[in-house]
Amino acid sequence: MVSPEEIEQLVRNELKNMKSYTPIEPTDVLSQRVDIPVAKVIKLDGNENPYGCSEKVKRALADYAYYHHYPDPEQRELRKALEKYIGVGADQIIAGSGSDELIDLILRLFVEPGAKVINCPPTFGMYPFSTDICGGRTVSVPRKADFSIDLAAVKKAKDKRTKIIFVASPNNPSGNITSETEIIALLDTGIVVVVDEAYAEFSGLTLIPLVTKYNNLIVLRTFSKWAGLAGLRVGYGIFPENIFKHLMKIKQPYNVNIAAQIAALESLKDIEYLRSTVKAIINERERLSSKLSQLNWLKVYPSQANFILCTVLNEKAKRIHQELQGKGIFVRYFDTMELKDCLRISVGKPEHTDALIAALKEIC
Repeated sequence: MVSPEEIEQLVRNELKNMKSYTPIEPTDVLSQRVDIPVAKVIKLDGNENPYGCSEKVKRALADYAYYHHYPDPEQRELRKALEKYIGVGADQIIAGSGSDELIDLILRLFVEPGAKVINCPPTFGMYPFSTDICGGRTVSVPRKADFSIDLAAVKKAKDKRTKIIFVASPNNPSGNITSETEIIALLDTGIVVVVDEAYAEFSGLTLIPLVTKYNNLIVLRTFSKWAGLAGLRVGYGIFPENIFKHLMKIKQPYNVNIAAQIAALESLKDIEYLRSTVKAIINERERLSSKLSQLNWLKVYPSQANFILCTVLNEKAKRIHQELQGKGIFVRYFDTMELKDCLRISVGKPEHTDALIAALKEIC
């Protein structure tokens, strides 16, 4: 029999000591952890849509009769619907099992072992995580104090082995936008620029029109946040033709399951409802920001996403995070140097804001 030690020798060396990604946990797990009923848990840690998906999605999923068949491997109906939604041809759109899968596919296409990927922390953790899995090397170029991209430092970090730079806009977890002028400056370096617009519906800004003008620009979007489909995992990317053809070739044939495709299609048929929930979240974002700003021990950063980042000035972020959990309120705590004493709070419903503010006042 082969020993565990012998199997260990077969594992890729660069993966043995890599750090795993720290995901958020579902409501039922959080409920059990703090011994509070699921219905009383206030989940503000995952940037999810508190209003959920369209009712049309639920009905369509219940009525569908062909789950025993494979989904369309070319996602034709979904891509045509997305064409109408974003105004770019279906021959530039690819859907994925969340935008996370597309991040992985892009890296597989461009990154061979030792190739470099520029990351601008603090930002979405999947960029370095997926780079590591692909055998690439992450080059971190920290953002400035206001969380803007350090263009001069990025240009200095680029060399012949650099293949990709990832830019989340709005950035997660800071909520700020990277301007079109800044993105064009990055595109002019000649490397592939991936702009992750997971929260674009909350900012009203997009760089999708630039994809037809630049052969090295990719824009990623998702249904997880604005459309309330986080649990079904469906995202999409807009790609230049020269990149599109390669990605269609290397993606898994049935990468977006039929339930996810149905849900995305029905969401696009119920745009007015979803826009109303987005508007409600934006309005609540502003109210939440105002309420948080009234607490003199918090520094609140402006956000164009569906979450707000705060620095806890009394250096008690970890304790506050833990005490909120005890009350059934879950926010995101970052135990890193870049986000020292920071909490990221997803925007919930008005009653969630009220409960959070009351709890924060009680704790401090």
